[in-house]
Amino acid sequence: MSANARYERVDVPEEPAQLRIDSFDEVLHAYPKAVAIAEASRCLQCALPFCVEACPIAQDCRGYIGLIAADRFDDAAKLVLEGNPLGTTLCKVCYHFCEDACIMAQKGSPIAIRHLKRAALELGDSLLQYVPQAPKHQRVAIVGAGPAGLMAAWELGLRGYSVTVFEKEPISGGQAVAIPRYRMPGDEIEEDIRRFDRLDITWEMNRRAGVDFSPQDLLREGYDAVYLALGASKAGMPGLPGENLPEVVKALNFLLDAHVEKYARLGRRVIVIGGGDVAIDSVRSAVRIAQGGHVIMAYRRTREEAPAGEEELREADPEGIEFRWLLSPVRILGTDHVEGVEFQKMELRPPDKSGRRAVEPIPGAFETIECDTVIMAIGQKADLEGLPKEMGLKIATKGWPEGVGADGMTNIEGIFAGGGRSVVHAMAAGTKNAEAIDAYLRKKVGEMPTARPDPFGAKVAPPRVPPGYSTPVWTP
Repeated sequence: MSANARYERVDVPEEPAQLRIDSFDEVLHAYPKAVAIAEASRCLQCALPFCVEACPIAQDCRGYIGLIAADRFDDAAKLVLEGNPLGTTLCKVCYHFCEDACIMAQKGSPIAIRHLKRAALELGDSLLQYVPQAPKHQRVAIVGAGPAGLMAAWELGLRGYSVTVFEKEPISGGQAVAIPRYRMPGDEIEEDIRRFDRLDITWEMNRRAGVDFSPQDLLREGYDAVYLALGASKAGMPGLPGENLPEVVKALNFLLDAHVEKYARLGRRVIVIGGGDVAIDSVRSAVRIAQGGHVIMAYRRTREEAPAGEEELREADPEGIEFRWLLSPVRILGTDHVEGVEFQKMELRPPDKSGRRAVEPIPGAFETIECDTVIMAIGQKADLEGLPKEMGLKIATKGWPEGVGADGMTNIEGIFAGGGRSVVHAMAAGTKNAEAIDAYLRKKVGEMPTARPDPFGAKVAPPRVPPGYSTPVWTP
């Protein structure tokens, strides 16, 4: 491999834009085997693995990339799943913080780490089963089958706890099932969960906390601990005049329906308000559903400040979406139906000492954009209806509930809570809370906390982080 080739990524196969906007077919395709080996061979195998340190779950990406480069795909698949029980899901939807940290980006493009994870699982033997330790004869209830709840169920199930997962929806995955099918097209979550079959985990679907039971009810029923992995599952609304018109759609509901092919009836001119991940998923879904309609994404800051992932923005560019920056909604126009949105024009101030640029309105500057459908994607919050206030739940900046203690415990002993801002951050929260629950329960019986055992039943557990790892660089 030439020096120049080493610094440039082997292109990921991608569906042409003019074809992909006609359906929800997958946009990015898998690497063929030879191509995956070539891309993996670019990796420098750094002694200090910045990629691993950037990963919220400390996935040993350096390790499985090296195995792929050596044409050892079965071993690579096993290494992925050793520390990542949702690998099939993450290889499609993770925001690959590891790639942001890759040293190769200093001279070219980072290693395609997420796509190599997919190559490991699709080209190697990923039909593995997790093996639990001996039963601990203690029961844990997990409320919520999203990424945090599933990770906690895996961590505790491996340690020999009897786990029951309560989920208000008929399927597992939480907000991950709102991810559009052009990104995650099939049964990835179900495939991951099938590896849990040997763990002592019971699934109670269509059971909603605060309605069908309370967390205290679970303690009274004999559960030794409860973990509330509720996430921020309720769509937020800004309180704008006109937002109750029938053509104003909540983005999260829109995406959840689209994932099960229950497509909303959209007009010919659609505006998505927001600049985050839900907004970019909504606008790209809307352009597929509207079929030739004009779709706009409007955000109060610029593209550089938009929270949406750069990969998603790049993929959206050729799909016929119009992006309007520095526009903040004032009101939705119309009496009995949506006729348009009035926006306040915004501007960025010079950077402050932290480097952040505040955004403020331009006095007297407004713009009206005609439309017949508005999709609101401006944030989410936890659905705490029916949950007791005495738990004293804290609400994180992105809306999920957390316990009040450093270990995630609430004001009620034995009840824990926590979450994270992305799928992989939620998984990290699930691990943190599971470890806190294990420490709490072991202390009750006079024992030390249980280290995560080998997920496949070996007597000696593999190291949690690879050689050279120093400290994580990510934030929850």
